[in-house]
Amino acid sequence: MSSTTVTTKSSGVIGGLSTLDRFLPVWIGLAMAAGLLLGRLVPGLDTALEAVKIGEISLPIALGLLLMMYPVLAKVRYDRLDTVTGDRRMLVASLVLNWIVGPALMFALAWALLPDLPEYRTGLIIVGLARCIAMVLIWNDLACGDREAAAVLVALNSIFQVIAFGALGWFYLEILPGWLGLSQAALDVSMWDIAQYVLIFLGIPLLAGYLSRKLGERSKGREWYETRFLPKIGPIALYGLLFTIVILFALQGHTISERPLDVARIALPLLAYFFLMWGGSFLAGRAIGLPYDRTSTLAFTAAGNNFELAIAVAVGVFGVTSGQALAGVVGPLIEVPVLVALVYVSLWGRCLFSKEPADA
Repeated sequence: MSSTTVTTKSSGVIGGLSTLDRFLPVWIGLAMAAGLLLGRLVPGLDTALEAVKIGEISLPIALGLLLMMYPVLAKVRYDRLDTVTGDRRMLVASLVLNWIVGPALMFALAWALLPDLPEYRTGLIIVGLARCIAMVLIWNDLACGDREAAAVLVALNSIFQVIAFGALGWFYLEILPGWLGLSQAALDVSMWDIAQYVLIFLGIPLLAGYLSRKLGERSKGREWYETRFLPKIGPIALYGLLFTIVILFALQGHTISERPLDVARIALPLLAYFFLMWGGSFLAGRAIGLPYDRTSTLAFTAAGNNFELAIAVAVGVFGVTSGQALAGVVGPLIEVPVLVALVYVSLWGRCLFSKEPADA
């Protein structure tokens, strides 16, 4: 394949995006600025938003995430899932990257870059343990990844999250530091608490997406569903994303402006983590022979983190004003712009593959 063909093909993918998608970094930048301004200029807004919650689940953030995930999960062709579950290379690679490499890398970066800040270090380790089950669907869709593969990997992460989160927290915060002669911390979180977040943030939109396709195709047919219904609901996902970003930044406007040096210290290991996890996973997918669409899905599902779970656990165990909670909050503030940038890197990297996704 010639370099001219490669460049044209990559540019064509980006050029084929809708105006909303193509200028997504602009909209996200504006959403961040709007959130910060609202948090600073509207007295008591952060307190009011924090009060609207059930347990440790923020209802405004939950609403944004559900709006974000539903259209993406409605696009999944559930009758194709068997083609994904039979791809052992991808499934094994995803499990290794998410549950062995990811937590170990965050542990190493947290200790290497924050040796003198134990609260922030613990918060980052918790972020590394919370594997992504929500926002990753947006990044994968924008990067023309495999939707069916994303649905399967997200479901797989959810199962492992319920089973392994508490055990890995115990290992990385108590056992491994003890072996290495480092200071230890404790993490007391129940499997039921984790299961609640999985059911809310994945179960509800997954069920809604499945029923939409099942009932829509049964009553109107697949062609109507994919050419008429999906284009109408598609923009809702990005509106949900922008709404979530505004809320996140409004909640943390004071913290960001009052403790900029702390935010910068926390951001360094996060930046290293996202780039290393995404880049390493993308190269790993190509090395084991996955096509572009599944390689992109593998990379984004490995690099993303479940920030709503990490924040809830940090707040529930250490308190809302703790350094652990601040580290959890900074996580998505860094993750969102970085992974948006990696969407464009992924689309450019499509030129490294000879195989194209079926739905390109």
